[in-house]
Amino acid sequence: MAQQAGAATTEKRRPRVQEKVGIVVSNKMQKTIVVAVVSLKKHRIYKRTYKQTKHFYAHDEENVCQIGDTVRIRETRPLSKLKRWKLVKVLKLGSGIVPVEEVLAEVDPDLTAESTAESAEE
Repeated sequence: MAQQAGAATTEKRRPRVQEKVGIVVSNKMQKTIVVAVVSLKKHRIYKRTYKQTKHFYAHDEENVCQIGDTVRIRETRPLSKLKRWKLVKVLKLGSGIVPVEEVLAEVDPDLTAESTAESAEE
């Protein structure tokens, strides 16, 4: 009986791993995505709820994610300086459409500055 009790205490328990659901905000790196996870928090004094957005770097082995996809990520061992999460599943495909302002900013940053100056003058 002493052996059975000892075996139960030496049995390895798997650590609990966290999973989070978020939206892909960047996929410009190779095999890496940036996932924005929004959580609701309550202020400890004023009791008002507010949104907190946190970015997580996750490993995407097949480079399948696009901007706007809703994904599930799981905590894992450190894969690089910033990556501690791994892509589990793509829950919902996004439109894959990048906003016009971002495209213009990449092509010519001065072009967006001129258009905002013109609209301010009017």
